Amino acid sequence: MAKKLRDQFPRLLPAPARRNISAADLIDGAFKAYNGGRLAEACRLFSEKMLADNGTVGMSLTGALTPAGLGKSCLVPLLKAGFVDWIISTGANLYHDLHYGLGMELYAGSPFVDDVQLRHEGVIRIYDVLFDYDVLLDTDAFVRQVIQGPEFQRTMGTDEFHHLLGKYVYERERALKIPEHSLLAAAYKYRVPIFTSSPGDSSIGMNVAAMSLRDSKLAFDVNRDVNQTAAIVYDAKSSGGTSSVFILGGGSPKNFMLQTEPQIQEVMGIEERGHDYFLQCTDARPDTGGLSGATPGEAVSWGKVDPDRLPDCVVCYLDSTISLPLITAYALTRTKPRKPKRLYERRDEMLEAIRRQYLKVGKVEKIEHRTDLSKKPRRNLAKRASGVGSKK
Repeated sequence: MAKKLRDQFPRLLPAPARRNISAADLIDGAFKAYNGGRLAEACRLFSEKMLADNGTVGMSLTGALTPAGLGKSCLVPLLKAGFVDWIISTGANLYHDLHYGLGMELYAGSPFVDDVQLRHEGVIRIYDVLFDYDVLLDTDAFVRQVIQGPEFQRTMGTDEFHHLLGKYVYERERALKIPEHSLLAAAYKYRVPIFTSSPGDSSIGMNVAAMSLRDSKLAFDVNRDVNQTAAIVYDAKSSGGTSSVFILGGGSPKNFMLQTEPQIQEVMGIEERGHDYFLQCTDARPDTGGLSGATPGEAVSWGKVDPDRLPDCVVCYLDSTISLPLITAYALTRTKPRKPKRLYERRDEMLEAIRRQYLKVGKVEKIEHRTDLSKKPRRNLAKRASGVGSKK
């Protein structure tokens, strides 16, 4: 191999795996190529760059992660360590998270059971996760009873709704003596804002809709959600820090998280360059044209990712139920805990800051296309998608 390449990349010569090796050491020692290599790059990107210098980290959650217990095993420890500052999730993940916070029982089952028999016996199946139908009914009842409270009788952003709901889950955990079971409860405790991009698309939203027929005044302010998420990113970047996205799966939460930059640049007319770091774990292909499989290179063309940061973007084509525990273990081993940013407590302040800037530079008419790429040499966007594994 050419000398230049030998100097750029380390030799592939892993040490033998040993007994009782830690997850972090195994990743550094044996995950050298293919998707194992991408996972190792993902771990180092998250630990060494995204979490460095108190950067702001947003996470999107898609796929049935909390039913599999990943809320309790991985997401809560990440929040506790200050490694995730804000979240966009499907409503389903937050709904099934409630089961754990309410002390309900889910079981590691089999994907090969008879579903007709399960239906007759009142058992729900999510692939190989099994639980009683009453888990749904009891969770529904909890949601309906909680949102009857006077603090819910108004229009609010989904981050505020989840904060209020998380307070009740947190109190239930304490009563049941089962701390740190629920993502919603942990988000309430550490003041991590959680948004849902499609609030009606889950059992939580279904129960909110049903209660509107009983004259509940609770409604979701989706406009605030769009502006509030953009405000979080703008606050991170305008203060001189970095904004990172940690995407599990794809779908609507991925788009809602990445659209923060086009909201700032394209719609509000505020000059910006895009998110600094992009880390995605997905099984979606890019060639179908769907957002779930869209690469960070494609995101650059939209202004979603800073082109100068493209070499430090990583896509790991791996099931999140495998990648998330390994990335979590690696980060907790290699990186000291950070003080939680408690961004929820600054939501009004951040929203007001971006509002002022928008009213200063934005307009109703067509916004003139601006790019500062012409001021700097263009990067070769076709180059290797990550520089995390190269020699320093």
